[in-house]
Amino acid sequence: MMPGNYCVNMMHANKRHMIRYHINTLLITGLLLVATKVTCFAQAGQRPNVIVIMTDDQGYGELSVHGNPVLKTPQLDKLHGESVRFTDFHAAPMCTPTRSQLMTGIDAVKNGASNVSSGRTLLRKDLKTMADYFRESNYNTGIFGKWHLGDNYPYRPEDRGFEEALWFPSSHISSVPDYWGNDYFDDVYIHNGKREAYKGYCTDVFFDRAMNFMKKSAEDKKPFFVYLPTNTPHQPFYAKPEDVREMEEVIENSEFASLEEDIKTKLIRYLAMIRNVDENVGGLQKFLRKNKLDKNTILIFLTDNGSTFGPEYYNAGMRGKKVQLYEGGHRVPFFIKWPEGRLGTPRDVEGLTQAQDILPTLLDLCKITREKDAAFDGISLAPVLRGKEDVDPERVLWINFSRMPFGDYPSPYARSIIEKSDAAILWKKWRLLNRRELYNLAEDPLQQNNVIKQHPEIVRQMETYLDKFWEGAKDVVNKPQRVIIGAPEENPSLLTSCEWMDVFLDRQLQVARGDNKNSYWLLDVAEAGRYTFELRRWPEETGAALRQSIDSGKSFPIAYAKIFLKGEAGEFMRRKKVGQDDQGCTFTVDLEKGPVALHTWFDDENNNSLSGAYYVYVTRK
Repeated sequence: MMPGNYCVNMMHANKRHMIRYHINTLLITGLLLVATKVTCFAQAGQRPNVIVIMTDDQGYGELSVHGNPVLKTPQLDKLHGESVRFTDFHAAPMCTPTRSQLMTGIDAVKNGASNVSSGRTLLRKDLKTMADYFRESNYNTGIFGKWHLGDNYPYRPEDRGFEEALWFPSSHISSVPDYWGNDYFDDVYIHNGKREAYKGYCTDVFFDRAMNFMKKSAEDKKPFFVYLPTNTPHQPFYAKPEDVREMEEVIENSEFASLEEDIKTKLIRYLAMIRNVDENVGGLQKFLRKNKLDKNTILIFLTDNGSTFGPEYYNAGMRGKKVQLYEGGHRVPFFIKWPEGRLGTPRDVEGLTQAQDILPTLLDLCKITREKDAAFDGISLAPVLRGKEDVDPERVLWINFSRMPFGDYPSPYARSIIEKSDAAILWKKWRLLNRRELYNLAEDPLQQNNVIKQHPEIVRQMETYLDKFWEGAKDVVNKPQRVIIGAPEENPSLLTSCEWMDVFLDRQLQVARGDNKNSYWLLDVAEAGRYTFELRRWPEETGAALRQSIDSGKSFPIAYAKIFLKGEAGEFMRRKKVGQDDQGCTFTVDLEKGPVALHTWFDDENNNSLSGAYYVYVTRK
């Protein structure tokens, strides 16, 4: 009996054990399935990261994949091969207008930032930026590099949606408001409102800091939007020695070895800077793969305008360069890659597209809600990227911007005043320029044959588009924006000649050589109170006296400083004698809240004007 009963009991025990085993297995499996499902849902619902890389003054032809005969860009070529490429993509022919259009989706003639200096770089403060949209959607937002849409409150990147901002002011490193003596190596940049020193070459620093920001965002499980606008290859042409040596050897063994020596030297350094950009793009791609961020990251590459040197050596079959309305001035590369975005195979996409399209496209791809009254001038290219639509073959683009005012004085007729007739109209393969030139790119890609007299019907049709575009812009075009002084967000404020209305003086070189120019600042007083205005020829960090010469520059025999303020509450004018060792001359004035215009002068002993004050430090007491 014992063995039998033992066997029966063991059978029941084993059965109960098996039942419990199966139940536990089912429970565990079920939990795993639920967990997996939750994980899948979390992954499926996670918004993509976004990186926008924009280089400065690199033309369509400055990539080896676009046929460049001397420059090798293996990393950008690789990105090209992995991306959807828009082959008829257009920017403005100048950097600030393109940047303002990218950030807002609105044409430069309407958004306030239509020129690189001359008081017309300030992006309207009432417009939402790309960074605003992403930050409001719980993205970490960062900029690393060139902003060029305003150096003062409320136009700085930290005022416009970027929680992490590493940047330099104005158009280039060594511009007037930049830290004096910056030369691309071991420079001082602005980090979240404060100047800080950084070791290394500028482009390397911006990419490295951007990747640190991305890694931290990933660790915090936050999606990120990173704007990486390099200052390279913009002049001055300072490149890393190893890149210069490489390009020197290449150029000397090429068909361009006989170029005029000054042009050849600049070209070598220009291409060397692009070589460094290419290496950094490769390093970024490697970083994304290593940190498993590559699959769900939208990576965009474009340039801000046409080539600086294209016509000198290679222009990808186009006429024109930066600041010109010919195709080489504004047709730029645009690549977009998103492995998990169901964009289909890498391919070329035809049809007219533009920088204003990027913001509405990203909002759709990232499922970010826009305001019902958001009046973008660009369109969303998301349906085109998904293969659901083609670019409308009847689409019409216009390009207009504020020209450089190289004269000495501002006037109502300065070149910086935008005129209706100064536009380019793009329709199919037709290009109407300045209402004086018409080209058919299908038959004349180099734009050599002006056929405006042979096609009056085409001209009339394109001018109706011009009229329509101008009608939508005429109420705001040429309306300048004002720097705000006395606000708690920026007090004191540094005003520089970059914001002189309709006069161009934005290079430290111009300050050093003592260009005899002057104009006025348009300001808005945030709060009534007592203000000091310190007029300087040199910035504070130099410690230089008004009459002193530094960096082999010109010495000014400054004897008097003069200031004039005019606002709705009245006028203020004072003149002071300055001493031999004075670094600045300070005026104190009580101001009411509201708009004012500020004028300054430096005069010699004979009351001859030497220039305006290149630097003015404004403090509300």
